[in-house]
Order: sequence, then C-alpha cells, then structure tokens
Amino acid sequence: MKPKKNKPIRLIPGIIIALLLILIRFVMPVVIPNTTEIGIMLSFLALPAVIIWWVFFSRVPVIERLTAIILMIVTLFISSNLLHESIKTGMQGMMYFLLAPPFLCLAFIVWAVVSRNFKIKIRYLTMILTIIIASGIWTLYRSNGITGEAGVDLVWRWSETAEEKFLEQSGSNYMTVSEPVSTYVEWPGFRGINRDSKIEGIRIGTDWESTPPVELWRKSIGPACSSFSVWGNLIFTQEQHGEDEIVSCYNLQTGEPVWQHSDEARFWDSHAGAGPRGTPTISKGLIYSLGATGILNVLNAVDGDQVWSNNVAEDTKTELPGWGFASSPLV
Repeated sequence: MKPKKNKPIRLIPGIIIALLLILIRFVMPVVIPNTTEIGIMLSFLALPAVIIWWVFFSRVPVIERLTAIILMIVTLFISSNLLHESIKTGMQGMMYFLLAPPFLCLAFIVWAVVSRNFKIKIRYLTMILTIIIASGIWTLYRSNGITGEAGVDLVWRWSETAEEKFLEQSGSNYMTVSEPVSTYVEWPGFRGINRDSKIEGIRIGTDWESTPPVELWRKSIGPACSSFSVWGNLIFTQEQHGEDEIVSCYNLQTGEPVWQHSDEARFWDSHAGAGPRGTPTISKGLIYSLGATGILNVLNAVDGDQVWSNNVAEDTKTELPGWGFASSPLV
C-alpha cells in the first residue's frame, strides 16, 4: 500500500480572516473617523476565528494543529508577564490582549501561506519562531500614552522619555515680576470664567491661509494633564519634574519661568503618563492647585509663596483613584 498523503492546507478561510482583520483594524479607522476603538475591539475576534480555522478546517496534521494553539497560549501568557508597566496596565490591563492577538493572527496566517510547501521540519521551526516573535515583540515596547480614540503611542522600551529629555535640558533661571500687568483675571481656571470654555466680546480672525497666526514663543515643560490659567502677564500650570510635583508660573509675553512651587509627590498611569491632572485656579491674588496625589496648595500668585497646604486625600481618608485626583479647585 502506498503511504497516505496529507491533504494540502486549506488557506482560503485564513486569508479571508486576514483581509477582514486588515480592513477592520487599519482601513476602517482611516476611512471612517472615530472608529479606532471599534476596530481594536472587533479585531480581537480574529484570534478565535484563527483557532477555529486552524483546528477544524485547515487540514494540517493534528499534532501541528495542537502545537500551534498551545504555543500561542503559552507565549502570550509568558510575554504578558515580561511587558513594560505601561503596556501591562494600559487600557485597564487589557492593552496587550487587545493589541497582540490580532498581530499574532496576521503573522501566523502569513506564515501558513508562505510555508505551505516547506518540508515538515522547516515548517515546524518557522511556525515556532513566528509565534514566539509575534507574541514576544511587545515586550520590547512601552506606551507613551493613549489618544482619545484609543490609539497607542508605542516606542522602544529603552528609548529616552520626553520627561527625561526635558529634565536634562531644564534650567532654573527665574525672572522677577512684581505685579501682573492687569488686575482683571482673564482666565481664572479650568475652562475659563464660567467653566464653559467661552470668552465673550472677542472676535478671532479665522482665515489662517491669508493671515496665519504667528508663534511668539515655544517652551518645553514637564509632563501633566494641566491646562493654563491666565492673569495679566502671568500664566499658571502644573507639571512633573522627576519625583517632584510642580505648580509653576511663566511670563505670558516671553515664556520665561517666574516661580515654581515644589512638592515631593509623583503620580503616573499608563494612559496619560506622569504628572498632575488639574488646572490651577486664580482667586483674589491667590493660586489654588490640587495635585494628582491629593496635595491642595494655596500660593501667592505673584511670587509663589505658600499660604497653606493640606493633603485632602489624607484629610478625608480617600484612596488614591486609578486616574489620580484630576480636579481643578472651584473657589
């Protein structure tokens, strides 16, 4: 009797899965705005689809089917324990499991197509390498944060962070400002005077093709999710400098630092990175700021001298939220 030959691998279902995955994950967000998050969620379905195809419809030997599936599960599990913290904790701990499986599926399908005529030993070797590389390559990355549409800013794990670059270049030369130019507070805190993001009675020319805006100055500051409040020629914000949380004041006309108040505190999460989450509030010549760990400061707006400071998390026995304290004081 002649030895029974294995049937050729059935590739069409896998190719269809790959095409649908590319359309949903990469093409749809480009063609249809604001669908990145939907694409990420739907693309996760590629993994069970590939498993069903490979186990029940691929026609490869049973040992090859089981080896591939077991190896996928093992490498995904091992890699998940070797990730950078920003990827391990991103998207509430789901970032790796939303990003890696679709990439693994594409790599696996490409391998199946390319290796269909390889000798059995070469097929096994290339299959093992493909799965290990596709699952493990994520351990070489870190996330710099997540966009509003769930896009992830991935960089090499060992690359210098923007904060590290800033700390290397930052100096401590402060200019002296005795009083703000205006006694009127133009923008006292988060979203403005009425917290509605509006300034009444001002018209802005919007034909930027004929009269484009002119950049007056540009300056790097520490990481944070804090916007600015404005009083005359002074602007105020919060930022992170290494292990210190900073309330800072800059000159509106030049961008030069006027004063900084420092507290030994640091908050970080995988979505927005390090730094405070709230915008300082100006009221009657004082600055009110709430840091990400719960430090509430009241400072003199002109020179930064501290009036008083309390840790509201400790005072109220409140546990630090997963997002940090992200409030802007209301006076």
